[in-house]
Amino acid sequence: MHILVVNDDGPPSNQSSPYVHSFVDTLQKRGHTVSVVLPHTQRSWIGKAHIVGAVIKPTYFRPGTLHEDDGTTHSRPLTSGSSGDEWILVDGTPASCVQIGLYHFFQDRDPVDLVISGPNYGRNTTAVFSLSSGTLGGAMEGAVCRKKAIALSYAFFSRNHDPNIIAGASRLSVKLVEHLYNNWGRDVDLYTINVPLVEDIEKHKIMYTTILQNYWSSGSSFQELEVEAEGGEPEEHEEQIRSGEGDLNGKTGPAIRHKHKHFKWAPKFTDVYQGVENSAPGNDGWAVKEGYTSITPLKANFMQAPGLEGELKLSEHPPNSKTTTKRRSSPLFHAVVDYDDPYVQPMIIAALDSQLPTGSWSRISSTASLPDPALPLLQFASYEAINFEHLLTYPRSSLATAYTIRKALIRKHYLSNTLASWFTKYPASGLSSHVQPAVHFELDYAEFLDEALVEAYELHQSFKRNAGKQSSDREWWLLKPGMTDSGQGIRLFSSEEELRQIFEEWEDEESATDDEGEKNGISGDSDGSATSPKLIDRGSSVGNSSTAETHKDRKDYILTSQLRHFIAQPYIHPPLLLPASGHRKFHIRTYVLAVGSLKVYVYRDMLVLFAAETYVEPGEEGGRDLRKHLTNTCLQDGSREGSVQRFWDLQDQGTKDAWKEGIFEQICEITGEIFEAAARGMMVHFQTLPNAFEIFGLDFLVDAEYNIWLLEVNAFPDFKQTGEELKGVVQGLFEQAVDIGIAPFFGVEAIEGAGGWMHRVLDIDLGRR
Repeated sequence: MHILVVNDDGPPSNQSSPYVHSFVDTLQKRGHTVSVVLPHTQRSWIGKAHIVGAVIKPTYFRPGTLHEDDGTTHSRPLTSGSSGDEWILVDGTPASCVQIGLYHFFQDRDPVDLVISGPNYGRNTTAVFSLSSGTLGGAMEGAVCRKKAIALSYAFFSRNHDPNIIAGASRLSVKLVEHLYNNWGRDVDLYTINVPLVEDIEKHKIMYTTILQNYWSSGSSFQELEVEAEGGEPEEHEEQIRSGEGDLNGKTGPAIRHKHKHFKWAPKFTDVYQGVENSAPGNDGWAVKEGYTSITPLKANFMQAPGLEGELKLSEHPPNSKTTTKRRSSPLFHAVVDYDDPYVQPMIIAALDSQLPTGSWSRISSTASLPDPALPLLQFASYEAINFEHLLTYPRSSLATAYTIRKALIRKHYLSNTLASWFTKYPASGLSSHVQPAVHFELDYAEFLDEALVEAYELHQSFKRNAGKQSSDREWWLLKPGMTDSGQGIRLFSSEEELRQIFEEWEDEESATDDEGEKNGISGDSDGSATSPKLIDRGSSVGNSSTAETHKDRKDYILTSQLRHFIAQPYIHPPLLLPASGHRKFHIRTYVLAVGSLKVYVYRDMLVLFAAETYVEPGEEGGRDLRKHLTNTCLQDGSREGSVQRFWDLQDQGTKDAWKEGIFEQICEITGEIFEAAARGMMVHFQTLPNAFEIFGLDFLVDAEYNIWLLEVNAFPDFKQTGEELKGVVQGLFEQAVDIGIAPFFGVEAIEGAGGWMHRVLDIDLGRR
């Protein structure tokens, strides 16, 4: 491809621009056409600026020996037919280099496919560096010119420019550039890449990251100079600034009012380093600190902060009036907190109190209690308690804790169709390796099972393969009602006869329930409807009635109205079993925060839920007891001690001592794609709103090879199953939801210190405002 390379460090120089020559050389050796336009001198910290009124004049640079300062600059270009490379130098900014390179030089070549700004001499991580970076400014200019663009920066840890380390970084960078170009994100305008200059960087991890939001915190970034001490060229100042990256003890002189003095740019990198040290994993600064290459997808804009709109009316009081020192007389927003769960409700209120400034919000009982319906309102409530009419009427001021429609995720048969459609459209999707294929069918009565399974090709083939085999040698399947949750109605089967028996048992139980109701004077259509839902014991049967009989005294019921849509999925065997946990099967509960339209975050503080009894294969003796397979703690009788644990507290697995990080990385990788598949592929059944956020509970199974499998997606997960001992996990989750989902919408600055971490896994713009 044809690549335009610009930078903010100028032409090759071991003192100020030591990486660009190696990078261009590596691109050319990979067969790319490379056009180079660089500032003729140092232009760091200039952002995406153009110099108004300047007449830009080019000179022509002919590169010399790699890593040697023997290139030459000329006032006129080479004549046609001359051999050797020639780069353009302009007395402008990186953004100007992009404009001139795209539209005024190299017209004899094919159109530019990609703009690369860099490699920068030093990292461009965190907001403080990125907002001022000429490297990012050059890439941003390319993006607003509708070109794919990448900002590339090398984070050095030594000023000894080792050619081998630089060469390794160049090789990795070119591979990344090629990969990103061929797999460009749908809503990405540009990427910023930070490569740490360390040995064997090509073997280190490459992480998608966010930009760490940080701030200058130690005062002025300028050093005061006595007038007689002024002088020095910009290149010398930039060199001193870079040297300061290792100096964490910079000081400023005393401020003397009105004394004539000069100022030199001398930022204190202590602010940046300290912010990185205190940050949670997942951001660009953290990645470079760990020796990982960081890739951050960006949009070419400054996003508007939500929550402020309409007319601003200034107070009639003068600015120095005593009214400016009074405590806030009215809150920034009102809140209806109605979660209908005594376990959760106090934690929500505590999170709002702990994460938001005092007086910034006020609790009311309902939307009807708002002094004015247009006032900012938060509804932190159960789905049924949310006033969606108000939410849709006031999209700029009303925020709620649920999307209106999300069946594409939370209904099993919808989710199955969502993912099947996505895999058809994107057959190379990595998500397909973490989801079991599902057979979907509808059934009202067991006698119609043959008709319901007419198109269930996979089931029929499995039944044929199982014919004549011992139970232990069969392929086993899980039957799941599409409309239930908390593990209700799940059954195991390996043959059509066992499947039919499951439905027949449900019908027998329904009939028994009807008879009992009639004996007590209750009619099946007492509410005037012939289709009143009935209650069925969900028991623990697995294709035989004996186990159900064992649990006939349990009062765990499901509605027959939920038993119409079903999916069947292959049973995942063998699962990962941990000796320290009694070889019980487990699944991972991952809390996921979806915000607006649409950002998705994975909560790192995950839970593990264990089955009630030691695992036995379905085909072995005793293996058809669901208590050995189902890990939903709400299905367990008696004590649940040890049934819920923190994921990160699980034992290490011998040589697999890093297995937990690997599991978390897999979960982050596929969760974003799950939500994108629903948001883009099933927009009718997953309707995101810019003024809503929602917490989902995603359940994953880990197999014996440490691969994860998606089990289901739950809306309004049952938090109380976490128990009192691990209550802090849920508390931290709500605090993060306040920080990310609530405070920015209302323009409130959240208080730092929320427990746990959120890892952003998806950031797309669905165009909903």
